[in-house]
Amino acid sequence: MQQLPTIDIAVLLIYLAGVVGFGCWFVRRSRTTEGFMAAGRSLPGWAVGLSIFGTYVSSISFLALPGKAYSDNWNPFVFSLALPVAAFLAVRYFVPFYRTGGEISAYNHLEHRFGAWARTYAVICYLLTQLARMGTIMYLVALALSPLTGWDVATIILVTGVLVTFYTLLGGIKAVIWTDVVQSIVLTVGALVCMVLLLLDMPEGPGQIFRIAAEHGKFSLGSFGPSLAEPTFWVVLAYGLTINLQNFGIDQSYVQRYITASSDAEATKSVWLGAMLYLPISAVLFFIGTALFAFYTAQPDLLPGTADVAVKPDTVFPHFIVTRLPVGIVGLLIAAIFAAAMSSVDSSLNSSATLVLCDIYKRYFRSSAGGRESMCVLYTTTLVWGVLGTAAALAMMQVKSALDAWWQLSSIFSGGMLGLFLLGLISRRAKNPAAATGVLIGILVIVWMTFSPTWTGRLAPLRSPFHSFMIIVVGTLTILLVGLVVSRFGKLTAKSPPTASGECETASD
Repeated sequence: MQQLPTIDIAVLLIYLAGVVGFGCWFVRRSRTTEGFMAAGRSLPGWAVGLSIFGTYVSSISFLALPGKAYSDNWNPFVFSLALPVAAFLAVRYFVPFYRTGGEISAYNHLEHRFGAWARTYAVICYLLTQLARMGTIMYLVALALSPLTGWDVATIILVTGVLVTFYTLLGGIKAVIWTDVVQSIVLTVGALVCMVLLLLDMPEGPGQIFRIAAEHGKFSLGSFGPSLAEPTFWVVLAYGLTINLQNFGIDQSYVQRYITASSDAEATKSVWLGAMLYLPISAVLFFIGTALFAFYTAQPDLLPGTADVAVKPDTVFPHFIVTRLPVGIVGLLIAAIFAAAMSSVDSSLNSSATLVLCDIYKRYFRSSAGGRESMCVLYTTTLVWGVLGTAAALAMMQVKSALDAWWQLSSIFSGGMLGLFLLGLISRRAKNPAAATGVLIGILVIVWMTFSPTWTGRLAPLRSPFHSFMIIVVGTLTILLVGLVVSRFGKLTAKSPPTASGECETASD
């Protein structure tokens, strides 16, 4: 692909400089733990909602959804259809739960319910998941932008990592949320502009897109059959509901945003805004992929590739951006892709630093740490996690499939967290033994479902019959159901665990 014109490079650089400068502007308001982790609990719901939306639309979604619609159909869009249900449960149960408790950490209450192991287990799972997530996001955005900008993949990873770490380190959660607001607007405008230009650029007019797409079944939501071995409508719906419940219910980056809202009503508004905005924008991204299929089906000579070597679906959208869009608009679209990556990585950095302080440092080392000491931990952790996330992205360059690696790692690391949380929320009689038994069996099931599809020979009959989307669904249900059964019928008895220590109180000194 051709390199960017000077004007587009200028647009991109101005955008990046503006976002970093805007994020650093909040440094004076983030010099206390309350400001760094909770933004003084004073932010409006619309800003928090846009931040939630920006976190949802990572660079993975911005690039992968059009590629998926181009190569297949709208089956993955069913994931988005589960969002309203997850949002309803979030505002009904999760938001009041966390705001009433007042704790910044999403996992402090697990120690009250099941003991210190449960809290630490959830924190470690979350930290490892975020490390893998940051690495995957930065690597994939660099992979997509390298042929557009002419920069090599490693350079883009380093630039992204340094910039995001810098403004997150200085500005805290307030910088994260307000830069996410800007970046959410940029990526939304970029997607809408691209959709409109595609509609106007069809040889026979916009109607040609729908005619070609309908002829090839591109708007299909998938099979409605009962199979659990294929990504049917029901399998994707179950996967989407589980993932979205996990995001809204136990993901620190979302829970922390609830705390930053100025009131319960504003926190509720933020959930609905973030969820309901993602629904139509994800539809726009899928439509872009469908329109790209129609565009290049009608004009196959415009797409690189031969009869022997087909173009990769994930590269079609970037190819269209750099070859068909006007000068200046290309820079805006690339800025939108950068925005999608940065708005996801910055939230991972801030939430990870918050957990290290609240659930590790104060819990096990210095429960009486004051404001200055706590800020030192937050700054250090943000910097270290930024370096580790960038290193993980560089390591992804050696992986055959970054997405496959991400799916496997996230299934193992995060698969048991939601089940443990739901067990504590649903069953009052579930104690430490029930929770530990459920988590142990759940992890074994998750590992089996993740790795058994590659088994051959004598182990082949033991392979999991489920589609990979069912890993987190089955893992969550296993932990929940085993925990409920053990707590109800088991003869194990246990005293209530001691009161959690090291609660994360903020300080202003």
